Amino acid sequence: MDLRLVPAALTSWAVTAAGIVWLRAGAVAATLTAVAAAALIGWWAARRRLRGGADRRALGSAVVAVAVVGSGFAVAVSLRVDAAAEHAITGYFGSDTSVVVTPSETPRVLDGGRTMIRGALVALAGAPSSGDVLVFASGAGYANLTAGQPAAFRARVSRPKRRDLTVAVLSAHGEPVPGEAAPIHRAAHRLRARFAESARLALPPDQAATLPALVLGDTSALSAQTTAEFRRSGLAHLTAVSGANVTIVCGAVLLSAVLIGPRAAVALAALTLVGFVVVVQPSPSVLRAAVMGAITLLAVLSHRRRQALPALAATVIALMIGVPELAVDVGFALSVAATAALVVLAPAWSRRLTGRGWPKPVADAVSVAVAAQLVTAPLVAGISGSVSVVAVLANLVVAPVIPPITVIGCAAAALCPLWPAGAELLIRFTGPEVWWLLGVARWAAGLPIAAVPVPSGAAGVLTVAIAAVAVAATWHWVVSHRRDTIVR
Repeated sequence: MDLRLVPAALTSWAVTAAGIVWLRAGAVAATLTAVAAAALIGWWAARRRLRGGADRRALGSAVVAVAVVGSGFAVAVSLRVDAAAEHAITGYFGSDTSVVVTPSETPRVLDGGRTMIRGALVALAGAPSSGDVLVFASGAGYANLTAGQPAAFRARVSRPKRRDLTVAVLSAHGEPVPGEAAPIHRAAHRLRARFAESARLALPPDQAATLPALVLGDTSALSAQTTAEFRRSGLAHLTAVSGANVTIVCGAVLLSAVLIGPRAAVALAALTLVGFVVVVQPSPSVLRAAVMGAITLLAVLSHRRRQALPALAATVIALMIGVPELAVDVGFALSVAATAALVVLAPAWSRRLTGRGWPKPVADAVSVAVAAQLVTAPLVAGISGSVSVVAVLANLVVAPVIPPITVIGCAAAALCPLWPAGAELLIRFTGPEVWWLLGVARWAAGLPIAAVPVPSGAAGVLTVAIAAVAVAATWHWVVSHRRDTIVR
């Protein structure tokens, strides 16, 4: 396992997050901690091997590399934090002004009818501006805005409550004056709308509302009951487009290499990846999956050995440079943690289960479900204050239907603008799979012990993390034990 980029990735992430949350002092402390950890781990590893000058030189080089990476990211995040703190909008805190904001994703309607919009500031009091803002508003005019569509309105400007490089929170009032989105955003919105309409024409209401969420991450039509059932059963991650969707879509396109050749297939997969990201919108998990997919495609094109862990580490470093606010985003942390578990833990557990006589597909599915659930459970507990105890079983039962839903759904979405009738026909083939998924979610959520309440926040994260480590150690012992009676 190639671990060379892992220290740099962890250092860049830790220093960036600490700098955003605890400012310059946090970035410096995180850098010093990373250097000390690198020195301690390197010394421990050298003690286990034969001592020599080569070990000492390698240890010194590793510590210097971590120090350089940490210092670079500390300077970078400090500059970004200072720029946010000194933004021109800070002079408007507590007052009203006119703004123009471009949503970065589809507005989300919250409980109570209010609309939340994450977007980029384009103009402030008539002057060009920039920076990430969070908008809260009421009225259909705001809910009907689309990603990439600028809107002008007046708003009360407030100081951000969270430290995530957001420059202000805007409370909009009055009706917005929408502008025109870029052609690519308009095309993406039309495709999403047409796909949702085709699903409504081809499937029963509950399935029609669920399919766009599974394929394009469009949860606007999901009912509150379905959302609660998915969350309680541990299937909520299926409605957040992530690495699995990107892998399935790009993998399906790469199969065309048999007909058009490997280089053309990689180019087609790259174009598909870009289009897919634009259509589903660049959420943290999508960005992580897209960058990792792009790195993997480059590896295929250059005939280099493809290794998932270096690709994941490189993805983290690249995103900490380009989108540093992801360092404190829970969705990004969930995505990276789940991917790391699938890369590091799941293959080893699967090999051991296969060695004990398990069929490989079953061993793979069980290992993936257990590994992903264990590493993400602490973060989910900290957010929601509960842990699904049926998530592993529910994910195992629905695993066979996810690839056909994704492949057929994406093919239907691409066909919608060209041949709506053909798209509807394809969508009908996803009906049984979506019906099965909804049935499993409803059944699992209805079990008496489907979810266990735990403390929210840091206490929940720590409590569930300790439990997850204990479960992981037990599972590791079980799959590694030599006696078949233990395994059975």
